[in-house]
Amino acid sequence: MSKRDQADLDRPDLVPAGAFSYPVKNPKPTRWFGFLLLPQFTLLAFSAALDPLRIANQLAQKPLYGWSALSQDGKAVTSSSGIDIDVQAGIADLAADTYLFVCSGNNGTKVAPENLLGQVRRHARFGGKVGGICTGAATLARAGLLGGKRFTLHWENQPGFIEAFPDLEPTPQRFEEDGTLLTCGGGVAATEMMISIIAKDYGEDFAIAVSDMCLNGPDVTTRVEQRSSIAKAISSRNPRVLAVLRAMYENIENPLTLDELATHAGISRRQIERQFRQLLDEAPAQTYRNIRLDRARSLLMETDLSVEEIAVAAGFNARSLFSRHYKERYGETPYGHRGRIRDSQIT
Repeated sequence: MSKRDQADLDRPDLVPAGAFSYPVKNPKPTRWFGFLLLPQFTLLAFSAALDPLRIANQLAQKPLYGWSALSQDGKAVTSSSGIDIDVQAGIADLAADTYLFVCSGNNGTKVAPENLLGQVRRHARFGGKVGGICTGAATLARAGLLGGKRFTLHWENQPGFIEAFPDLEPTPQRFEEDGTLLTCGGGVAATEMMISIIAKDYGEDFAIAVSDMCLNGPDVTTRVEQRSSIAKAISSRNPRVLAVLRAMYENIENPLTLDELATHAGISRRQIERQFRQLLDEAPAQTYRNIRLDRARSLLMETDLSVEEIAVAAGFNARSLFSRHYKERYGETPYGHRGRIRDSQIT
């Protein structure tokens, strides 16, 4: 990647043949992207970011974009789905004019070793642009590159990220752009982010053509939140139930009583109980407990907080009560879960 000779541009994957074309007048010099794959990276997010570039080249029949998969040492990397992906180079071969995207998965806050953080930091220091895909923002945070920036990462990993980096707050958006910094939550958001790049480079009409080839729809500008609304999640438009659910999500560490939730929603406690039974087939106390347990599970996976600290963060004052409810929901105690994670990392 450090040498942009004709052999690079003649790579067959850069300008593949296709039945449909969209000529581009006055193409710019090939814009290069490097995808740094960290162990257990999310394969879906990586491919969703890569293919819009390939489709853009295919439609234009010109090398508008170039790309390489990178690893720390130039060796293949195993994705979270167990598929090994070969790379073209190690990060030491990264050219200064290459936009570097860090790609990682569920263990994004821990997976990059310190010397790799230094290499990412060095790339940025000497003028290289950086971004994050799925949980790639966690590596950028560890490298000290997110201070004062607007960014995002996958919603599942945001609670653990916030615990690890209390001074940094990700947004709920699918992707974010802050200056040259680009981050996304992974999945289809990676496609949307890359199409937004293409729109800036070659116009909205060309970007829509790329988006159509991705079966992604014509909107190349909207950045909506990653998660569906609570209303969609329970197929309901009951505003009072939604108000209670939002209050539950917003008060995890210091749980509200059912009476306080009722006051918040402007209905009686009995009405809350009846409507939760009708809509969710469970008591509101059980729903609230499961929300807090889900937060605890995320923190167990994403942080080095002790079980005791996680119990408090999830609103459980008694460690034994937390452990009992956790086992009822997930079939193992939080200590067993933490031990299993540790064992898998060793092996």
